[in-house]
Amino acid sequence: MRRILLGFFFSLIWSFTVEAQPPFYQGKTISIIVGNKAGDVYDLYARLLGQHMPKNIPGNPNIIAQNMPGAASLIAANYVYNVSKPDGLTVGAIYAALYFDQLIGRKEVKFDWTKFNWIGSPVTSNLLLYMRADTPYKTMDDVRNASEPPKCGATGTTSNAYYLPKLFEEVIGTKFNIVAGYGSGGDVDLAVERGEVVCRAFTITTFFAREPFHTWRKKGFVRVIAQTGKKRDSRLPDVPTIYELMDRYKSPDSARRLVTLVLAADYFGRPYVLPPGTPGDRVKTLREAFTKTINDPSVIEDAQKKRLEIDPTPSEELEALAREVISQPPEVVERMRKMLGK
Repeated sequence: MRRILLGFFFSLIWSFTVEAQPPFYQGKTISIIVGNKAGDVYDLYARLLGQHMPKNIPGNPNIIAQNMPGAASLIAANYVYNVSKPDGLTVGAIYAALYFDQLIGRKEVKFDWTKFNWIGSPVTSNLLLYMRADTPYKTMDDVRNASEPPKCGATGTTSNAYYLPKLFEEVIGTKFNIVAGYGSGGDVDLAVERGEVVCRAFTITTFFAREPFHTWRKKGFVRVIAQTGKKRDSRLPDVPTIYELMDRYKSPDSARRLVTLVLAADYFGRPYVLPPGTPGDRVKTLREAFTKTINDPSVIEDAQKKRLEIDPTPSEELEALAREVISQPPEVVERMRKMLGK
């Protein structure tokens, strides 16, 4: 009986001690490593989460955005995966198409896409391709029939500014001259204004979220000539989708399989990740906090004021999609490699 009482006494002491411990995140700071420059839409989403997410994390930590641009966010992804401590205090906001680089075997890749701990994505990111309105390329037919291909700007091979024009080349026979190596999407837009390049592919969200695009639309400076997505975006009702274009040009099944693999990046959206080895309870805490935050009506209202769309994808869907894209058959991966010029 005495042993039972002592056991009960010590278990009470242990439970009181556990309850007395402050939450892990109390007094701490979470850093979101953003693979873009400040002011880009990736950065705007990270700062939106940094503003609202702390209230949904036990301990109410600070959340700050740290910008680490370069190589279409490959630098940021490598940093989060290999350099940051797996303690739940470093989150990556990285490009959705970085799995391309892993699939085609780029030596610069220092991560395994399937081993990131996925937190979630605030938005699904369908894409568009715009052209300066003063060019002769008014439609994709014009691009397809042009004697001189239009010159598009991009940051790197996993940026949608690079891979979407390349995808059009593969599946409907257009030709583009892609100038890669710009530091950010904003740098590409400046190059368009200067006339260095005349086109860019990127997310529909960004096109309707910030300058210079509000001004460009008012002035008719650019024309959108194609979009991804299974159906036309309501804001671009006259712009054909890639699927409509494939139907028009009778693209083969092999081309359609390539489109499925490449445009999986649309569904990754703007993902947030933790490095492998992060304790499971902290992964769970941040996933739950992300879900509560991104579905909070006051957060959605704030996002609308900032012209940011909210169309979230949960962590379990991102995990499943990560496994799916990395396990593609060799012939599809080889076609992607050729598309990207590798």
